[in-house]
Amino acid sequence: MAVNGRQDERMGSASTQVVERNIDALLAHRSEEEAALGWQDHLAARIACFAGSMTFVWLHLATYGAWVLVNLGLVPGITPFDPTFVVLAMLASVEAIFLSTFILITQNRMQAQADRRADLNLQISLLAEHEITRLIKMVAEIGERMNIHAAQAPELSELKEDVKPEKVLDRLELSEQELERRRG
Repeated sequence: MAVNGRQDERMGSASTQVVERNIDALLAHRSEEEAALGWQDHLAARIACFAGSMTFVWLHLATYGAWVLVNLGLVPGITPFDPTFVVLAMLASVEAIFLSTFILITQNRMQAQADRRADLNLQISLLAEHEITRLIKMVAEIGERMNIHAAQAPELSELKEDVKPEKVLDRLELSEQELERRRG
């Protein structure tokens, strides 16, 4: 058991090193992406981040609340300056236009990053599927040469074939179209 314990310890250590290397690579890549952004993207991201904070909510609650109280004439000694709230409505509308634009810019950048990560995940999955297919072929050959009954299983012949991503996508599209026809 001590030998197995040492082997498990070594394997855990190797796995830990691989995980740490991958995390470091991902963080370095993320830092490179951030460094490559222009000042406009940084500004839009900061504004969008601030607009999504509770500080922003409290600041607006205080500002707009004070504006309303003053212009309703509820604050003694201060004359209402926007009794119809037209200026408040205009400022809020302009602010909403700019905030939504900053948020959309940030979302577009985040979507582009997500698309790149999805492409990477797809490539890794395709590579893993290819490698697993090769392993199945090798294990099946070994099993056939050793006359192992399980190596003759009919499903192995299908598993020994590489999956064609375009065929999977075509089948998925047909299934979605079929589902839409049933609904409509």
